[in-house]
Amino acid sequence: VQVVESGGGLVQPGGSLRLSCAASGFTLDDYSIGWFRQAPGKERVGLSGIFKDGTTYYTHSVKGRFTISSDNAKNTVYLQINNLKPEDTAVYYCAADSVAESLDEINDYWGQGTQVTVSS
Repeated sequence: VQVVESGGGLVQPGGSLRLSCAASGFTLDDYSIGWFRQAPGKERVGLSGIFKDGTTYYTHSVKGRFTISSDNAKNTVYLQINNLKPEDTAVYYCAADSVAESLDEINDYWGQGTQVTVSS
């Protein structure tokens, strides 16, 4: 079981990015996927999740700017981030879990992360 993040980079404030979480060794029908981020000097925090039944969840801080989606044919989950702000600078991680019922419970398998830097 493996998840690999991609799509990070340097973007100007107000810009957008779409992060990808490519899953292998399992199908999205059987695992829930969560997106998390860790800013420099801070703890890792949850952002959004998409669960096995297709339901989605967003933490209050990202609702409206972040959109999670999945392409089961590609076995990939995406996180679209709009109107990026300098405080969005962080390493973004995705994680997979077969039994999680909430974002906080998604922790079985983690990717290595992708860096997002928002700066002019």
